[in-house]
Amino acid sequence: MSNFVRSLRPWFAPERIREEGATPDYRFSLANERTFLAWLRTALALIGGGFAVDQFLPDLRWAWRVGLALALLAAGVLCSLRAVNHWVRCERAMRRGDDLPLSRFPMLLSLAVAAVALAMVVVVLFGWEG
Repeated sequence: MSNFVRSLRPWFAPERIREEGATPDYRFSLANERTFLAWLRTALALIGGGFAVDQFLPDLRWAWRVGLALALLAAGVLCSLRAVNHWVRCERAMRRGDDLPLSRFPMLLSLAVAAVALAMVVVVLFGWEG
């Protein structure tokens, strides 16, 4: 079985994580869960923003509207997938007594959101009809 498939298994069977290491202080597990939920709220906001751009900016040139909407929707999808991946990796690290995993995802998400925001600035400054 590939490493990729093996890494996805805890997503669908989180009880298997309990087989590893020792149970961490419940406060750390709950903090990890709150972080997971914060990532999901961010994903929902990005998805909502994508739909809002598509539905509420009909005068915006089609290519701009679809491009911005798809960028926000894609960021929301990636953010929701990253949420569960991060939760599993942190839970495993805590159970094993390892350092918490580092990630470049927050930086990449920030750059994606900044790029969409800059595109929106261009749209506002130069008009919706492009």
